Amino acid sequence: MSRKTLAKKLNILGNILISISAIVLFLTFGPAIKEEVRYNVSNLIDNNYGKDLVPANTDFSIIIPKIAAVAPVFADTDPFDPGKYLPILKKGVAHAEGSSYPGSPGNTYLFAHSTDAFYNVGRYNAVFYLLGKLQKGDEIFVYYKGEKISYLVDSVKVVDPGDIKYLGKLSDVNTLTLQTCYPPGTILKRLVVIANQQNN
Repeated sequence: MSRKTLAKKLNILGNILISISAIVLFLTFGPAIKEEVRYNVSNLIDNNYGKDLVPANTDFSIIIPKIAAVAPVFADTDPFDPGKYLPILKKGVAHAEGSSYPGSPGNTYLFAHSTDAFYNVGRYNAVFYLLGKLQKGDEIFVYYKGEKISYLVDSVKVVDPGDIKYLGKLSDVNTLTLQTCYPPGTILKRLVVIANQQNN
């Protein structure tokens, strides 16, 4: 057997062993991690944990009490350029360039990661992990330039990734659109939450 053939076989064997190890680790610890996340998520929603949340800042940030989501928002992010939005999504929520600013006429479009792994649920880059738990009438607060702007959820939809109509004006009232990937941790679909601004 040549040295090249031997190296190739050893490489294949090494990859198989790594794959088996990863599967064993997932089967051993994966269910426990998922169960812990599920338990914490249930407690968070059932106990209305988000009622006393403090904004990340008052320049531009978001609070969603029902799912205890708090994150800074970064304005004027190009939603079509991964080189620009991916670094932002590691730090918080992105405001789509060209969409309205909170409190202004039109549609304010914010997007964020759902999660890249179960153990990242609590980090900013997974701030929209529980977005699918929102229902009509749930509150969302956006802080912008020192002002707190209140919204009530009107609808929750799962749409195709190429459906960009939600970036534009949706109705005659000021709206807020939140978007993340769906199911969490995948890029198969998009989860879109549309909320209407409330008069304070």
